[in-house]
Amino acid sequence: MRSSNPVFSRRGFSRGGGYAGFDPGPQAGTAAQGNPYATNHGYAGNPYAQPTNPYAQGGPDLQQGYPQAPAQTGRMTIDDVVSRTGITLGLLVIAAGAAWALQLPVGVGFGAGLVAMVLGLIQAFKARPTPALILAYAVFEGLFLGVISQAYNTIARGAPMQAVLGTIVVFVGVLVAYRTRLIRVDQRFMRFVVAAGIGFVLLMAVNLMFAAFGGGDGLGFRSGGLGIVFGIIGVVLGAAYLALDFKQIEDGVRYGAPREESWLAAFGLTMSLVWIYTEILRIIAILNND
Repeated sequence: MRSSNPVFSRRGFSRGGGYAGFDPGPQAGTAAQGNPYATNHGYAGNPYAQPTNPYAQGGPDLQQGYPQAPAQTGRMTIDDVVSRTGITLGLLVIAAGAAWALQLPVGVGFGAGLVAMVLGLIQAFKARPTPALILAYAVFEGLFLGVISQAYNTIARGAPMQAVLGTIVVFVGVLVAYRTRLIRVDQRFMRFVVAAGIGFVLLMAVNLMFAAFGGGDGLGFRSGGLGIVFGIIGVVLGAAYLALDFKQIEDGVRYGAPREESWLAAFGLTMSLVWIYTEILRIIAILNND
């Protein structure tokens, strides 16, 4: 699943496959020098800036080095992102609750997880966001989370609720840190986080392969003290991806991304939150099992 969150890198609010590749343009003047995403090629770097686009005519934002973007019908807003994210997460929670209540078998849960992964990959490589596909992903991901949450609850009573609270705390913490600029998302931050995420996923894949063929927990990266360490690393990486998501959303709104992009923002945020939740759930289970 691509939120790690290059789910955004194939879309309009990035350039060259990287994060936040918007160009503040010549009007930004010296203020643009502090913008790690700025270039000297005018508005060519902004995929939403056109000769008749009022976003290409705005003055600089003196605090951020961005051109001001007046409200325009058909453009993505924060309200769009919030509503789409609420719908996506709402479906996920409903599906998870249904899976829990029906006590679906573990095999069904993992089958749903596989379907969710496939749907996520399809959306990640599509040219445009497809709401039906994103919502279907949320339903199958929710079924998967409901089954594994119930399984972990048998190991550590109350672990799912603790993991939900932990995920909320991480989300709010990252949002506050991002808004107060304690976290500065620039090109160096993006490259490090994406590289670390790829390395983490590959290492966990190798561990899973060893577990499948050798039994037990493979290389031991998901149990005991080492499992706690890698679980914490996973949470930190998930938090970093949330910061990348926030930057993408901020740039998309500021530069007048089409309203449909709010579905992609919801998709990316949902995947980041699922990542954080599963890592916290695993940590709690390991601590209780020990």
